[in-house]
Amino acid sequence: MVSHRRTSQPGLAARTTRVTVLSAAAASAALSGAAALPAAADPSGGPQDTAARLDRLYQQAEVATQRYDGAQESAKRLRAELTALQDRAATGQQRVNDLRDELGVLAASQYREGAIDPTLALLLSDDPAQVLERAATLDRLGGRQTDRLRLLQEAQRTLRQQRDQAAGKLTDLQRAGQVLRARKRAVQRALASAQRLLDTLPAAQRAGYAPGMTDQRASRDRVEPDLPALPASSGRAAVAVAAARQMLGAPYVWGATGPNAFDCSGLMLYAYRRAGVALPRTSQEQMNAGAHIPLDQVRPGDLVIYRGDASHVAMYVGAGQVIHAPYPGARVRYDPIGMMPINSVTRP
Repeated sequence: MVSHRRTSQPGLAARTTRVTVLSAAAASAALSGAAALPAAADPSGGPQDTAARLDRLYQQAEVATQRYDGAQESAKRLRAELTALQDRAATGQQRVNDLRDELGVLAASQYREGAIDPTLALLLSDDPAQVLERAATLDRLGGRQTDRLRLLQEAQRTLRQQRDQAAGKLTDLQRAGQVLRARKRAVQRALASAQRLLDTLPAAQRAGYAPGMTDQRASRDRVEPDLPALPASSGRAAVAVAAARQMLGAPYVWGATGPNAFDCSGLMLYAYRRAGVALPRTSQEQMNAGAHIPLDQVRPGDLVIYRGDASHVAMYVGAGQVIHAPYPGARVRYDPIGMMPINSVTRP
């Protein structure tokens, strides 16, 4: 797979939400964030107020989903690093074992030859030439044994370092697992709160509600630029658009990257992977995974990032439309590019 990552423009990195799983502070923040999610709201404020509160709950679920995705990706990377360290430690242990066996063979050989003083052997021997040759062999064996001892000490030192590194990585992975579980609970809590509030609505109002309605109403108050009918910016962008279109109708499942279900950033990841481009996992990271493009220059294949916290992403497909995985309970579909406040446009 070809990785295609451009350097982001200066100043844009500050807007990116970074996922850190290796600190207790991150775990604490995730836990406190999960606890801060509101319970089901009282729908007595009227249909518009209820819709707004539902929108907030679904947005919180989407933010929590992106954080979960980032933590999941970090845990995956840590597992791979731990496996590599464990493999190297196993190889190091075999090296230590081999050197020990070789030293045992050398020691046994010296014992069989007899570690007698060469000068005394020469005085007592009927064949001084044979004794001299034997003494030279013993010297060579001694030198070889010294070399193997030195190699064994170095191999043991390396093995200890590898085991220490593996132990540290295992600790990091355990912490990452704690963060991952906390962020999973945050998603589940937000979705459960939204469902409880949704269940309080009359059947007709419940059937007419769709997450993002508040954003869409706000978007209609803005004047969007006329978008030119341009082709995809590159061959790989065209392939990504085709791959995303093929997923039309696939269900939204938080944390999913295909091939049968997706969350918003998972769909982008899948589509561009089919084009041979490795995007990062979360919408916040995808925002800076290429060049930032003015909205009036958007072309098919460009990623459209939404909201100030970059918690949603869609792909522009032309004619003022994007394709995206909208929210839990919905399916991959087309929507107007101005369906919610646009943060930025990125061209991978």
